[in-house]
Amino acid sequence: MENENTVNEQDSNEVKKQAAPTDRSAAAAASHGGLARNTLVVAGATLISRVLGFVRDVIVAFALGAGAAADAFFVAFRIPNLLRRLFGEGSLTMAFIPVYTRVREEQGDRAAREMARSALVWLVLILGGLTLLVEALAGPLTYVVAPGFADDPERFGMTVNLLRIVFPYVILICSVALCMGILNAHGHFLAPALAPVLLNVALIAAALAGYYAGGNVAVCMAVGVLGGGVLQWLLQQPFLRMQGFTWRGAWSWRDAGVRRMAVLMLPTVFGAAVYQVNILLGTLLASFLPEGSVSYLYYADRLVQFPLGVFGLAVSTAALPSLSALAARGNMTEFNRTLRTALGLTLFISLPAMAGLLALSEPLMRLLFLRGAFTLEAVQASALALVAYAGGLPFIAGLRPLVAAYYSLENTRTPVLVAALSMVANIGLGAWWMQIYGHVGLALAVSVSSALNFLLLLLLLVKRLERAPLPLASFVKCSLLAGVVYAGAWASALGPYLLWLGLIPVWALVYFAGAVALRVPEADLLLSALRRRMVRHKAG
Repeated sequence: MENENTVNEQDSNEVKKQAAPTDRSAAAAASHGGLARNTLVVAGATLISRVLGFVRDVIVAFALGAGAAADAFFVAFRIPNLLRRLFGEGSLTMAFIPVYTRVREEQGDRAAREMARSALVWLVLILGGLTLLVEALAGPLTYVVAPGFADDPERFGMTVNLLRIVFPYVILICSVALCMGILNAHGHFLAPALAPVLLNVALIAAALAGYYAGGNVAVCMAVGVLGGGVLQWLLQQPFLRMQGFTWRGAWSWRDAGVRRMAVLMLPTVFGAAVYQVNILLGTLLASFLPEGSVSYLYYADRLVQFPLGVFGLAVSTAALPSLSALAARGNMTEFNRTLRTALGLTLFISLPAMAGLLALSEPLMRLLFLRGAFTLEAVQASALALVAYAGGLPFIAGLRPLVAAYYSLENTRTPVLVAALSMVANIGLGAWWMQIYGHVGLALAVSVSSALNFLLLLLLLVKRLERAPLPLASFVKCSLLAGVVYAGAWASALGPYLLWLGLIPVWALVYFAGAVALRVPEADLLLSALRRRMVRHKAG
């Protein structure tokens, strides 16, 4: 039976705004300048979070090291973290924004807000049931994810207990992802991008409290995960109210927008976050390798996630509302131009980031993690995994705007089929190469399968748009400049850490100046966006 809950409907402005959205919306970001500007906002906020994330990882490495307790926590936390990307940042956000945007365009703000409330009700109901199921079946689930742990009863039992503590985080963080979708669709990107800062703060506090109190650090961090989820949810609420949104109002069990979102979500649960699923499969296979292998892959992945999260995620986050609005209006010419800009910005940043990680893999690991329980052997093993991951970084980053384009067109079939093929490739290559290269083979399989995923999606999208959205000229120029960055960084790595560390901003400046000199459009676009922000800041 349909439930139209209209208790405490306090948003009197909804009626006035119902005819057409007049506030700042995704349409305002459709221009190339808007995309670059919003990318910088997300990237800046994410940079703060990532830097704090490194502080968190340094503290975790100090307190937990790379032993059994660390393996148990990382496996336990990886399960809800994977579901966060699948149901939250993955399929939920990418399915919600296009439908929410279309509802706003066609029916107005009031209908869109009703759809958002209805989506939250279903989200809590479904994830609440899933949480109860996982609490009851935590043991078998741990065996499925890390069967190699079964040979070590203490490590296996520790993982089961930690999983039961951290799993309710899924409900909190997926609700935060829904808030993110609403805010992004209204053209607000700052608060969602800052949310992970609070999780990092909670984990740092929990790790330090557990270590200095002489308690179980892994358990303290598991509790910190839940506290971080609550803080992230609370952060979004004032900004939602600034957009005129309130959770108190009409909602429906049978909202048409939620049904359409569910149709888009169901197949994309698998396809939207193929990289994270590949990482989980790597964890499963790594559980059969010597102790510490899971942790080596984790720390290497964390370094790759820094440029990927700061810029790769920033571009796709800023592009999705723009692409959704353009697709809703049928403006495919501007759609193609916006996608081309998004891919260009992604490659412009990810290519030099790849070069830097390849050249400085071991020095970075030494600087960040060589202390406490994290040994030199762990540094070297993690650095090798980082090299294997870094080679696929441009493809992993490029997948995000490509997938966003498919979802904006409400095409979920193609990404799912391509993701399935790349998943098979990852499993096969990982199982083969781990026998030769150990944990490094698993990381290499992720990079190769991600490259396959990217290239297939790109080729199929070319057929749909009848032109290539990839700026080839910019790609060639940026690749040459990235080669210069690699050579310089590799040479500096032979010296003391103050030398190579101090030269990182120099190589970034050389790359950017070279791109400007070679007239790379993405460099001019970012430079113009920076200038406009500086002018507005001075004027304010």
